Amino acid sequence: MNIETLPFPTVRRSVPRLDGDGSVQVQLDPNLKIGNAKVFAIYGKGGIGKSTTSSNLSAAFSKLGKRVLQIGCDPKHDSTFTLTKKMLPTVIDVLETVDFHAEELRVEDFVFPGYNGVMCVEAGGPPAGTGCGGYVVGQTVKLLKEHHLLEDTDVVIFDVLGDVVCGGFAAPLQHADKALIVTANDFDSIFAMNRIVQAIGAKAKNYNVRLGGVIANRSAATDQIDKYNDKIGLKLAAHFPDLDVIRRSRLKKSTLFEMEHSPELEAVQNEYMRLAASLWLGGESFSAVPMKDRDIFDLLGFD
Repeated sequence: MNIETLPFPTVRRSVPRLDGDGSVQVQLDPNLKIGNAKVFAIYGKGGIGKSTTSSNLSAAFSKLGKRVLQIGCDPKHDSTFTLTKKMLPTVIDVLETVDFHAEELRVEDFVFPGYNGVMCVEAGGPPAGTGCGGYVVGQTVKLLKEHHLLEDTDVVIFDVLGDVVCGGFAAPLQHADKALIVTANDFDSIFAMNRIVQAIGAKAKNYNVRLGGVIANRSAATDQIDKYNDKIGLKLAAHFPDLDVIRRSRLKKSTLFEMEHSPELEAVQNEYMRLAASLWLGGESFSAVPMKDRDIFDLLGFD
């Protein structure tokens, strides 16, 4: 069997309680529930810095003494490279090497140690236009459970592909306790955030996931984000400015906790530690109501 002929599951409708009007969703297998770990899903517009945010948040949790697993859910599989200093093979890559006989895999084939003990997995994805990212997420969680890796984990972070919020790429929301949205202080980022708010609200009807707030990234100001948040009932969970040290950390394949000390870097590190501590204690949950596209256009910008 090759990757082009993956046995994707039959989609089943849940008529009484759809995840949004007219949706067609793959239901979560109860056997794939992650367990006792706190699970966070990081979403946001493509290129907004979700992987940087996820990796540094994982590092912060690890510095709090938590056992952390980060799962990259993007076919380009670069979520964890600042933690591991390399590009990891994906779950789909390693499954293909054993002709999709998962029982032949060892833990070290698809789970790799990263900075300060963070466990790293890259789920990957099917070739473009040929399959479902949700299936890949499901297979990854299934492998982790079969190898009992989730039993000794305190925190799981899903770093999810761009601003695609179809059923497949919303699949991590079926596992998550909290979903956080990374955005910049601009129209395109906030427009994507609004669609993600809608997806989270749909999943919250049938699953335990709740919206955990907004992470402002690469932004000196937050006035446009604040205007949108006030309108729909959201709040900032953290704010990371557009600093060169953050850009350089990616180039050096390092987390921010490994970079040379400076006052501005210390402030960013402290913000990540504060965010991790807040999320571990439960943080806030929001029942935000997304806006219509035209209303966002009318809301944002300068008078």
